[in-house]
Amino acid sequence: MSEAGCPAIADPGAALVEAAHAAGFRVVPLIGPSAITLALMASGLEGQRFAFCGYLPRDAAQRAQRIKQLEQRSRREQETEIFIETPYRNDALLAALLETCAPATRLCIAADLTLPTESIRTQAVADWRRARRALGKRPAVFLLLART
Repeated sequence: MSEAGCPAIADPGAALVEAAHAAGFRVVPLIGPSAITLALMASGLEGQRFAFCGYLPRDAAQRAQRIKQLEQRSRREQETEIFIETPYRNDALLAALLETCAPATRLCIAADLTLPTESIRTQAVADWRRARRALGKRPAVFLLLART
C-alpha cells in the first residue's frame, strides 16, 4: 500500500514489490491515480510513444545537458518525455527548460493533480517564456514534446 501515488512508479516501493515476488507472495496492483499517467492524459501530447524519465540532475549544467538530450530524443522519436521534480526545485527546473528548449517545443506542466488547485497547461516554450509564471512548491509533472 502507498499513501500517495502508485508504489514502484516514481516511488521507492519497487524494492518492496521485488522482495514480495522473491518471497513468493502474490502481488496485486490496485487501480488508482498516478500523477504521471493523469498528466499525460490531460496534456494533449503524444500518448502512443512516451517515456518516464524520473528526476533530472540537480546540478545546473548536467540538468541542461539532460534536457537537451531529452528534447533531441523527443524530436527524433516523436516521443513525449515525462519527468518530475521535488516541489522546492520546480522553479529552477522550469527556468532551465525555458532557457534550454527550442521555442516550438511543447511543454506541459501539470500541478496539484486531483486537488482543487489543479493546473494543467500545455503550450509552446515560447509562450511559457512570455508568461513567466512561477510554480512555487506544488507537486508537478513536466512533459515535453519537441516539434520536428
